[in-house]
Amino acid sequence: MPGQRADPVTASPASDLALLDDAPCGFVAFADDGTIRLVNTTLLEMLGVKRDAIVGQHVQTLMSVGSRIFYQTHLFPLLRMQQRAEEIFIALRASDGSEFGVLLNAVRRERGGEFVTDCILVRVRERQKFEDALVRARKQAEDARAESEARRAELEEANDALEQQAVELELSQQQLSEQAAELERQREIADEANRAKSSFLASMSHELRTPLNAIGGYVQLLELGIHGPITPAQADALGKVARSQRHLLRLINEVLNLSRIEAGAVNYDVRRTLVSDVVNAVVPMVEPQLAQKELALSIDVPSSLAMLADRDKAEQILLNLLGNALKFTPAGGRVSVTALKDDAAKPCARVEVTDTGIGIPPDRLDQVFEPFVQVDVSSAGMARGTGLGLAISRDLARGMGGDLTATSTLGTGSTFVLTLPAA
Repeated sequence: MPGQRADPVTASPASDLALLDDAPCGFVAFADDGTIRLVNTTLLEMLGVKRDAIVGQHVQTLMSVGSRIFYQTHLFPLLRMQQRAEEIFIALRASDGSEFGVLLNAVRRERGGEFVTDCILVRVRERQKFEDALVRARKQAEDARAESEARRAELEEANDALEQQAVELELSQQQLSEQAAELERQREIADEANRAKSSFLASMSHELRTPLNAIGGYVQLLELGIHGPITPAQADALGKVARSQRHLLRLINEVLNLSRIEAGAVNYDVRRTLVSDVVNAVVPMVEPQLAQKELALSIDVPSSLAMLADRDKAEQILLNLLGNALKFTPAGGRVSVTALKDDAAKPCARVEVTDTGIGIPPDRLDQVFEPFVQVDVSSAGMARGTGLGLAISRDLARGMGGDLTATSTLGTGSTFVLTLPAA
């Protein structure tokens, strides 16, 4: 009828897309297999890409390496379980290689015969500001370090000159005083750079912890029945979400203590710990990946076997070992966790994680525990990680009086052995 408003349900898709393109935030819709179905102009401008370059691609191609791992292990499982996610921080990678942070709000719903996740992405400006400050601080520290080395070389030359030319002692002493003052100035610059790094980490703590605490809070509300009664199966799933949230929060707390770690001041709360408790706490975190790749998991851990360990750090090590086993084992393979007491000269608890994966070349086996060293997985079509997990795990094991070793056969599989003092 004349003068009557158009029914929004019958509005044309073209007009809807035009409104979406004008939105002041990014938008992307993707199917359960990760394929991008729709993206608005705002997000294309953020990324600096054309629509044809990303529509049809996997949504992970928009993310940084760290955010891809977070998407696989936490974000997508959360969407599958709760159909929505709110205020999740992820990092996107632009076409020029730069990265920037966004807060993600997403809803998963059925549309057109398939499940599609609609995401709103709001850029986080403050994070970029602190990242830029950290880059400047790092450059200042590097420049200060280089200049300090140059000044140190000049000081050694001055000492040689003092031995060879005693008659110029007074002049040389003046030069040494000036050089000492310059070294002190450079030390102050380096200290300022370190303070800038600490300020950045402190500023990021709230940004990282807020969404994690929100996840924990919503889980508690659901467990308390605030939104209605839940089934035992749902309660079990919420428990797994809560454990994963707490584990990720612990990892972030350790990142925020980076200065203490670099100074060798990591604190260990070593006490009698059952190996089965550590295994039972970690296995639920990897069950979604096990199911996705159809991997068989076997566990043979005596219920009474105990070790002297910091439980949180022992869980971090085992989670890293299981994560690597799942990553490098093809679909349909097997992963096993076994434990026993080794009554050697120094009794210890021995925990072995074995897989039927691609294995490690013999010439690389001794290097996998070094920082930033990775096995070449390009031919297997697997995503590359940071190469820090095994190095950190070995340092944690040794910090608790144990060790982490490995054996492997290329093309057959690998076994990683964590040994800790028996309790």
